[in-house]
Amino acid sequence: MKTRLLAAALAFSLSMLWGCTPEMPNGGGNSASGSVATSRDDSLVYAVDADLDTLFVVNANDPGDFKQVKVGRTPEKVLVGPDDTVYVANRFGRSVSIVRKGEAAVSATLEVGVEPLGLAISSDNKTLFVVNSTSRTNLETGTVMAFDVATQQLKWETAVGPEPRGITLLANGRAMVTLFKSGDVVTLDTVKGTVDQTGTDIFRQLNHNALGLGSTNTGGGASGSPFAPPNLQQGPQTRRPRAMQAITANPDGTQVYVAALLSTDSTLNTRPDSTGTGGGSATFPGRPDVGGSSGYGSTGACGVSSAVAAPALLTFDDKGAPQVDDVQVCDFSAAERPPMMLTSNAPGVPVQGPTAIASDPSGAFLFIANRESNNVSIIPTSRKGGTTGGAAFDKPFGVSDSSQQVVNVGAGPTGVAVARDGKTAWVFNAFDHSLSKLSADGGLVKQVKVQKLGADVLAANVVAGRKLFFSATDPRMNNPQLGISCSTCHVEAREDGHIWNTTEGPRNTPSLIGKKLDQTAPFHWNGEFDTVSQFMLHTTRDRMGGQGPSEEMEKQLMAFITTVPTPDNPFTTETPADVLSRGKAAFDKAECGTCHTGSTMTDNKFYDVGTYA
Repeated sequence: MKTRLLAAALAFSLSMLWGCTPEMPNGGGNSASGSVATSRDDSLVYAVDADLDTLFVVNANDPGDFKQVKVGRTPEKVLVGPDDTVYVANRFGRSVSIVRKGEAAVSATLEVGVEPLGLAISSDNKTLFVVNSTSRTNLETGTVMAFDVATQQLKWETAVGPEPRGITLLANGRAMVTLFKSGDVVTLDTVKGTVDQTGTDIFRQLNHNALGLGSTNTGGGASGSPFAPPNLQQGPQTRRPRAMQAITANPDGTQVYVAALLSTDSTLNTRPDSTGTGGGSATFPGRPDVGGSSGYGSTGACGVSSAVAAPALLTFDDKGAPQVDDVQVCDFSAAERPPMMLTSNAPGVPVQGPTAIASDPSGAFLFIANRESNNVSIIPTSRKGGTTGGAAFDKPFGVSDSSQQVVNVGAGPTGVAVARDGKTAWVFNAFDHSLSKLSADGGLVKQVKVQKLGADVLAANVVAGRKLFFSATDPRMNNPQLGISCSTCHVEAREDGHIWNTTEGPRNTPSLIGKKLDQTAPFHWNGEFDTVSQFMLHTTRDRMGGQGPSEEMEKQLMAFITTVPTPDNPFTTETPADVLSRGKAAFDKAECGTCHTGSTMTDNKFYDVGTYA
């Protein structure tokens, strides 16, 4: 009954508060994020499909009525401007496609930087901002470009730091940009095109106690359980934000919300038997060599039992100051902002992989698309009683209440848009090419429509392998209570920029792509696995807590990993740049080819080069 009442209050607030919503600094773009957006009158839904290089234009009243527009290579972000012009960021096309409302083709294309993944437009419709993960001239930094909407000419471009991803506009001509692996935000002056603030003290604020700046409290967790607080001598009990991509602001641009992962610095627990060839209590049918395990975890941030990387919602003010809890001792009295940890209100249903985040038009709720758990979290932005349409949020707000609702959708949601009428939300599910419609139904927000928009163009085993790789809910791959997937550490199958403390010493997460992994044995940090099968069994069972994959699943995972496109290199052009020739000459002179040889760049031998702990 309580859940229905809260959901009814949510539906009421979404429908009633829209009439008094102030003008958004970015022209309304905060109501949409990622791969889906809506027209200004809510009559059309726009979704981009990275596999199909397509923009779908969907009739909101009849989702079965839709058109297709071919755009650039690997479109991942879509934005609708104040005049209903549609902008599409083509990640591997180094371009932004422009589609006018009512047109069935691209009307113009902007050449931008490498892997563009962030879009924003000013409320006066004069300036389009594009975030490039990497500069065309410098591998060490990404940039933000500002284009004149009328002339499509570049106004300015400024470097903002390594791997920027998302952008949201604030009041007074400022913007905030997320740094993906650095786990921080940069603040820009959008008029001058300059960086006002290169970062924040987010790490210090999250770890005030662990850094000795306050009293020590190691949090909860039963002794001997996989979630028990690790011994203080094992490693620092700090958490680091990373995988910062999705960002949005409240309607007046004074409060900023960023979805991220908080990764532990504590020494990871591990099973005594980590050979990948046996042990444990549960077995996978037909695989007597696969043992069971609970996997290892650590004390969750704010005392939440969680995996080594817990999803979080980090809040900043419009000056770039973090407004977050200490991860060891959370303070739930901060009623003016949402809870920090993303948790599920449904037992046994994890929340993982926050990829897109949108504010409802009233600013009272956030909708977060979780790619790895195939659901959408609905989070109140305030815990004060009586400020969200009469919802009863004046009770003590514990971590178990983080999500007012978690709504299951399709596979791999990468975008969410809340209609401006405040009554409907749309979610694009990238892995099954479908569009989900969410609506209040009988007092609960539910998925009321699923529309298939496209068909798979990838091989069947690649499609299956991708779903396995990103899944935080498949018990064969992981323990759903841990809420962890392969992508939790190997973010997008790449490396995550985090150094993990293990019982063997500090280790970083290597990228899996572009390495012909099936041909580069031995595997793992210390080369202890002779086969891919042993490596996968160890990872899924001993580290992720799953039952272990079948042989067919192993083939599917490898099919996906070996086909993921490598990061775009700005120096790869039709005419090889001089820097490539100089690099090859240096490689040959240093005789790197003694070990790094052939098409796989390895001689398949393990060497101790002095860094083994």
